[in-house]
Amino acid sequence: MEVYAVIMAGGVGSRFWPRSKEKTPKQLIKIIGDNTMIQDTVYRLKGLVEPEKIIVITNQIQKLKIKEQLPEILSENIIAEPFGKNTAACIGLAAALIEKKNKDAVMISLPADHIIYDTEEFQKTINSAIDFAYKSKGLVTVGIKPTNPETGYGYIQFDEANDDSIYKVLTFAEKPNYSTAERFLASGDFLWNSGMFIWRVDAILDEIKNYMPDLSLGLETLKPMIDTNKFDAQLVHVYGQLKSISIDYGIMENSTKVFVTKGDFYWNDVGNWNAVYDMSEKSEDGNAAVGDVFTDKTFNSYIYSPNKFTAVIGEDNLIVIDTEDALLICNRSNSQDVRNVVDYLKFHKKNDLI
Repeated sequence: MEVYAVIMAGGVGSRFWPRSKEKTPKQLIKIIGDNTMIQDTVYRLKGLVEPEKIIVITNQIQKLKIKEQLPEILSENIIAEPFGKNTAACIGLAAALIEKKNKDAVMISLPADHIIYDTEEFQKTINSAIDFAYKSKGLVTVGIKPTNPETGYGYIQFDEANDDSIYKVLTFAEKPNYSTAERFLASGDFLWNSGMFIWRVDAILDEIKNYMPDLSLGLETLKPMIDTNKFDAQLVHVYGQLKSISIDYGIMENSTKVFVTKGDFYWNDVGNWNAVYDMSEKSEDGNAAVGDVFTDKTFNSYIYSPNKFTAVIGEDNLIVIDTEDALLICNRSNSQDVRNVVDYLKFHKKNDLI
């Protein structure tokens, strides 16, 4: 049994502006710890997947930087999509590339920008899912036991009647409002949707054929071009015909072969600056700071200013991100709205800031 890992690394991370930009997005910067997020994602696979069987799907803008950060990954395994078409196209493309090598291989699909602690438990969970996926040809996702009524995550309802470590999925639920999230938490049969998937290559390609025939047809026209000089041009043509849709919408919410395994490790998709605040070490006043920072009568705030002395006085619940060319100040409760700044900059063609 061969195991491949696919790291999805094409996102822009607009909610992490101004540190996250098109050339150096969230996954390519150090948010928490000494490594970038994509480096941690690869290091987490050590001993689980051979380096030559790790594939990174990204875009042309980020490809060179990823090569620099991941010298252990084969250059030909860092694939640039011509433009983003969400996770269904990304996963379909990776599956087609792996099928060329081994159609019976098991494929692990991982976002590049998640924080996971306890690598040993992570690998134990993934190994169990690999074994199940190989034998059953089921589609396995990893669910995280919720610790609070989080409204920023999708949820997975599973069949509690199954006593095994891998459960039949009953339904997927999109990001809920707070009262619905509280109900999910109280029920005990909902997990956070981590966006990590494990399946056989032939199994996912079969389900793409069943539920996303346009994508399947595009992949079939692409397969003969793999490892030829016609591949790049055909990839542009195929992607130009595809709808932008996630693997969750396209496959997971429709397939009858979906299972979930519980990940008993710390997981955080670090979706915005408030999540970084939550994970950071804090002072007695509840402040977390990076750089030479002075606070007075300021509480529960995250201040990032490594390049200049920064003072914050008489404030509460703030996010302050100070970079060489931009400054962000927002309330922690509005962290999701940072992406609106990027939309504004795009509209006004301030491309040097994005």
